[in-house]
Amino acid sequence: MAMFFFLIGLEIKREISVGELSNIRVAILPILAAIGGMIIPALIYFGINAGGEGANGWGIPMATDIAFAISALVLLGKRVSTALVTFLVALAIVDDLGAVVVIALFYTEQIHLIPLLLAFISFLVMLSFNRFGIHAVLPYFILGSVMWLFMLESGVHATIAGVIAALTIPSIPKYEPTAFTDDSKNLFDEYDRYPVATDYTMHERQKAILQNIKDKIDAVGSPSARLEHSMHLPVSLVVIPLFALANAGISIDFASISQTITQDVSIGIIFGLIAGKVIGIAGTSWLAIKLKLASLPENTTMSQIVGVSFLGGIGFTMSIFVAELAFLGNDVLILQAKIGILSASLIAGFIGFFWLKSVSKNISYN
Repeated sequence: MAMFFFLIGLEIKREISVGELSNIRVAILPILAAIGGMIIPALIYFGINAGGEGANGWGIPMATDIAFAISALVLLGKRVSTALVTFLVALAIVDDLGAVVVIALFYTEQIHLIPLLLAFISFLVMLSFNRFGIHAVLPYFILGSVMWLFMLESGVHATIAGVIAALTIPSIPKYEPTAFTDDSKNLFDEYDRYPVATDYTMHERQKAILQNIKDKIDAVGSPSARLEHSMHLPVSLVVIPLFALANAGISIDFASISQTITQDVSIGIIFGLIAGKVIGIAGTSWLAIKLKLASLPENTTMSQIVGVSFLGGIGFTMSIFVAELAFLGNDVLILQAKIGILSASLIAGFIGFFWLKSVSKNISYN
């Protein structure tokens, strides 16, 4: 899961640097909505489980699975505006950041200061790499792995190292895009000066020119952008499915499931992820707009925000991960949590999808 959190860190950095979270006037609505979407579900869960053995699981319904939530929205195609998709992306990124903070502060049992100090020193060295213009990925990978080991020994959950390491990856390209255009034109002109051989073999100088162009293409993109692009597929197709297969298994015994789903942990998660997310996200958004703290995204209605709020109740990967930490070693509570998470995620996903399909049925964005 360190790879998963590393990718989250890259996404957070991109959104803060150049994305929707870089402009506070645009970012204020998804930020406030995400905060509401974390606080209200946690309060609902804790209200149901206060004083019980499942009380420590209040962080479970705070999480949103960004991949599944956005996939459900993308299925609607041109019925939803780009601004609405962007709103959900920004909201989910802030939600992920909140989940990272919660894991670091509340689901760490014991902290060992010396390994934590060594992890911090490793982080500072990685920052110095960035500061001195080191764009090669290998030094960051080596030191990031060392930081992960120190973080593991410190007692702070080691996946946090993934997010922290991602923040040190350079987001500024080594080669300026404006210079790339001029230099590439000159190289292509030089390439064309060599005649084409009858057997279509290239001159040695042409091969060198092509390699030079390839190097410039690699250099014109920032290391963080290249890593984010290259990691999306393996994380989506390998890491998350492996995690789901290893941790989401529930034995299909309908008698026990019907009994388990009525337990306080399951009920707290279901109400937290469905009602809590809608009240937290849509309610906070409505209040922020009424108080003129923010405005609706372009080509977006409040009804669509409600639909997105339901999609925010798809917890799945992140919620299961928090449940494993909250109820470490207690298989009974973990089972109750998983049933609650899967049930709520399915319900929230279906309601959100068909809600948005209904309110957007006569709308098409080009």
